[in-house]
Amino acid sequence: MAARSIFLTLTRNVRGRERSLFRSFTTTTEVVYEDSPDSAVEEKDETVDDLKSRIFSVRLPKRSATNVLQRWVGEGRQVSISDLRHISKELRKSRRFKHALEISEWLVYHNQDEALDSDYATRIDLITKVFGIDSAERYFEGLPSTAKTTETYTALLHSYASLRLTEKAEDLYERMKEANLSLNTVTYNEMMTLYMSVGLLGKVPLIVEEMKLHKVSPDLFTYNLWVSSCAATLKIDEVRRILYEISLGSDYGEQWKRYMNLVYIYITSANLVNSGLNSVVECEKGITQREWISYDFLIILYGALGNKDKLDQIWKSLRMTNQKMSSRNYVCILSSYLMLGHMNEVGEIIDQWKLSAAADFDSSSGNRLLKAYKEGGLEERAVACRLLLIQKGCDQIEEL
Repeated sequence: MAARSIFLTLTRNVRGRERSLFRSFTTTTEVVYEDSPDSAVEEKDETVDDLKSRIFSVRLPKRSATNVLQRWVGEGRQVSISDLRHISKELRKSRRFKHALEISEWLVYHNQDEALDSDYATRIDLITKVFGIDSAERYFEGLPSTAKTTETYTALLHSYASLRLTEKAEDLYERMKEANLSLNTVTYNEMMTLYMSVGLLGKVPLIVEEMKLHKVSPDLFTYNLWVSSCAATLKIDEVRRILYEISLGSDYGEQWKRYMNLVYIYITSANLVNSGLNSVVECEKGITQREWISYDFLIILYGALGNKDKLDQIWKSLRMTNQKMSSRNYVCILSSYLMLGHMNEVGEIIDQWKLSAAADFDSSSGNRLLKAYKEGGLEERAVACRLLLIQKGCDQIEEL
């Protein structure tokens, strides 16, 4: 079960990187919209006496950030709403959810006229994490009608999705449509992420159809969910059709180009072909083939975004599961590092692959990878990878 929970966690973390691509209630999540626990806490300068420093000095969850705020105000100091939002965001990044919730409560209570939909949405997310989904539901239902917006509805939808409460998520999704709310890309992505995480892959294309019907533009995260749902059910012709659709888009830029190249390289080098079955055959135990393909497409998405730190994180997480990995998994992470020009990491992956007891090194997979890179117009990368494979003592590597 621990291994199977990786997909939902990593899927949500990817969106922390994509704050500029799609807005959400603190922008898509991220599961709680955090980047990484280590990135948030700044070294405290003992000579600085500001509100953020005081709050971050309160490290134990049982201690109160609210008391710090009260003392600050009692000293005649000002508290700006922008400072509170920034401090809450930093606390969430460091996974100090209780203190972030206290800051959020203060912000909304003392600045009701200035509070934004995102402030209420953030509270829903934090209440879910600190007190549970029942408390989050009560808070949402108690909001005035003016605060029940797409953003706050999506916040609760996110909470349901993160807990895999499919029936509740679908009921809320229908409520949003019945309320004639203007749904955004994040709302649809939440439903697609949920369906991917619970294995209802056939529902993912239906969400895409709804998006298009309501003229909501898919983003890169949307396309990745859609493509991975098709790849996981071995609908490879559909994958190619989606890639063609992406190429026709007006927002076709560097990230999109990398994404299309990586998907093409993946399905070619992994030798994925169409299947007449409705789904991929499941493994006897552990992570299923469907889940492995979903993980591979998270790696592809991080590679397209150029985010090496996240590539490192996901690969480390997958290796720690002690589940059997195939040549396809190694080719996927290797090609992503290669696409970004991180040759040291490419070499490390080759070494791991060769030494792995779970997946014998397969030179034919390496040759298919090189061929896919060359056919994709990335011959320079292919040459560099070929030289590295030879240096690592890999046999039967073909000429390009």
